[in-house]
Amino acid sequence: MNKDLIINSSSDGVEIALLEEKKLVEIHNEKMDARWSVGDLYLGKVKKIIPGLNAAFVDVGFEKDAFLHYTDLSPYAKSIIKFTQLAMNDNDNSFDFAHFQTAPEIVKTGKISEVLNGNPNVLVQILKEPIAAKGPRLSCEISLAGRFVVLTPFNEIVAVSKKIHSGDERRRLQKIIEGVRPKNFGVILRTAAEGKSTAELHEDLLTLEANWKNIQSNLKGAVPPARIMNEESKTTSILRDLLNEDFNKIVVNDKKIYDLTLSYLQRIAPGKANILSLHNGDQAIFDQYGITKQVKSSFGKTVNLPSGAYLIIEHTEALHVIDVNSGFKSVSNNQEENAMQTNMEAAEEIARQLRLRDIGGIIVIDFIDMKLPENRRKVQEALEGFMKTDRARHSVLPISKFGLLQATRQRIRPEVNINTSEDCPACTGTGKITSTLLLEDEMEKKLAYLATHGHKNLQIVVHPIIHSHLTKGIFNSIIKTWRKRYKIKLKSQASNISHLVEYKFLDEHLEEIKIYA
Repeated sequence: MNKDLIINSSSDGVEIALLEEKKLVEIHNEKMDARWSVGDLYLGKVKKIIPGLNAAFVDVGFEKDAFLHYTDLSPYAKSIIKFTQLAMNDNDNSFDFAHFQTAPEIVKTGKISEVLNGNPNVLVQILKEPIAAKGPRLSCEISLAGRFVVLTPFNEIVAVSKKIHSGDERRRLQKIIEGVRPKNFGVILRTAAEGKSTAELHEDLLTLEANWKNIQSNLKGAVPPARIMNEESKTTSILRDLLNEDFNKIVVNDKKIYDLTLSYLQRIAPGKANILSLHNGDQAIFDQYGITKQVKSSFGKTVNLPSGAYLIIEHTEALHVIDVNSGFKSVSNNQEENAMQTNMEAAEEIARQLRLRDIGGIIVIDFIDMKLPENRRKVQEALEGFMKTDRARHSVLPISKFGLLQATRQRIRPEVNINTSEDCPACTGTGKITSTLLLEDEMEKKLAYLATHGHKNLQIVVHPIIHSHLTKGIFNSIIKTWRKRYKIKLKSQASNISHLVEYKFLDEHLEEIKIYA
């Protein structure tokens, strides 16, 4: 699978688009004024303990105190508190972490008031970014991620990713790490470690150990709340987690980011440095790679599928609801077969939408009803298969007899929500209309349907503003493109119809053709 990473830098921040086979699957926004990132380490001050929740609120400098639950304390919470105090007071640089004496582990069913008594200062890591009116969620389960390994202080455990299946390879990796692992650190070997040499793994480990020494140094004399370590930029963290032989190109439109990315690539994967290029064309980078259009067509309430079916995606405070509709798709006279094919197509797009929008929490999907339990199982398995590339933790339950499937997905950062409306001069008071790109896509899908169902002479009646949009350009107007593409006679007729986005198709007898979605 070919992967492209397209990075667009602007005055507002950095947008990062991940394409798989030219299709947009992830988009990340890194604002210039962003204060929080998952993985950042802070020196926090415990402000309040809530026994009923078995949780504490910790001041890390956000407008609202951050939330720390007992289950996120880590078994080594007492060691972390002890380490924090020693590092803060290490004025003579005599504190050596290799000789640090860890404290007893806490029990899984304990009380947070017994661990954080006295409202101590504590080193914490951002587990979830602030969402809506909520402050960040914290963890004391400190970890430092590298490309091949994850360093976990205060323990001696070596673990190997479950995705590495070979027993021989697992034993080889464990043996290597046991030989180079620093004292008082556990190590998790990531999937990317498979097949790597001792030198590669050791270099990754040394880099993370140096980062830990910087954390210890930054704690000295620090006054809470204080940021102790920044997580890497979104660009480098994506490369760290995803870079493999499937990556085809990385394109950047900013020289500074290009230089930083090149330096990072030369350090972690010198053989991949040649896939990086600096965009300097006249066309905007997201336009050139088709990302702008994909964003516009992927983030609305309605998401059209290539066959003519579509999804309706709606959100509430409690859950997310996705409704699958067949639209004007009809591939056979067999209702069960139609439902099955539409649901399979929808499952692929739903998996993409969950990842693209970073939808988390409870998700209910209303598939088209299927009578056969075997078909319901196939759709469920298909959705699970399409979600295998999703890095967020998730679970999918079987489809009920009513066609409902329940799923959960890990939510780490706020859901990606991109406005796909434009200001409208004739909007009947709403102030917004559907994006021109979306309207154009919708009209073309219906046109394609009519062209494949015997209609070879058509007129499309539209508002004058839309008529101008469809016919602009002498040689390459949208109307001319559609004529060639579908091998039909087609005219656009301007009419003062009531709504800007209203349109209708007429046949060769100038009679309106009804298309029922």
